[in-house]
This record gives sequence, structure tokens and C-alpha cells, in this order.
Amino acid sequence: MTTSETGRAGEQAAADHLRRAGYEIRALNWRHGHYELDIVAQKELTLHIVEVKTRRQGSLTPPEAAITPQKFRALRRAASCYITATNCDMEVQFDLAAVELAPDGTARVELVERAMECHW
Repeated sequence: MTTSETGRAGEQAAADHLRRAGYEIRALNWRHGHYELDIVAQKELTLHIVEVKTRRQGSLTPPEAAITPQKFRALRRAASCYITATNCDMEVQFDLAAVELAPDGTARVELVERAMECHW
């Protein structure tokens, strides 16, 4: 499985997990110019910007380690662009979906709510 295939499988597993948990998926792989958001979901009156990080089982680094201050700044800029483009006026929350893929293709998804705090 290539890195891009691993990423796509992780994003699909995360989206399925969110749907089962009652989230409405508003966008998958939303792009505008060089901005990108993995998953934009809504639950009740909150817009969830979900960054998906996927690793193969047994990887040396956990998915959670991939969220850096630089990555969060890029997410914040992309979220701002999404909010402007869609005229969204909901509360926004930044979450992380940490996905671990087993060799048999099964996925373990852990949703870390409010993984990143934004003070607009």
C-alpha cells in the first residue's frame, strides 16, 4: 500500500467513524487554492475541522505526533477560507482523527476532540 493509499484509507475510515458517531460530513478533502481540509463535519451547532493522520500498525511515530504548530497554522488559514467561502457562522472546533491501519486493512480510529485550540 502506497503512502497516498494509506492516507485515503485513513480518511475514509475517519469519515465512516464520524458518521457512525452522528456527525454530518459537509466536505471531504475540501480544497481552495493551496488550502486543504481533510474533513469538515457538523454535529449539532458546531463545525468540526478534522485533520486526519494515518499510520500503519507498528509505525515508529503515532499519528498524533504529526500535528505541528506549522500544520495548525495552515489548518487555521484553510478553515478561515472555508468559513468565508460558505458563509458559515457556527462555532468552530479543531479535532484530530488518529487512524492506525492493520495489515489486514482494518482501521482503529481515535477521535481527539479539541486537539488544537484556536484563538481567532
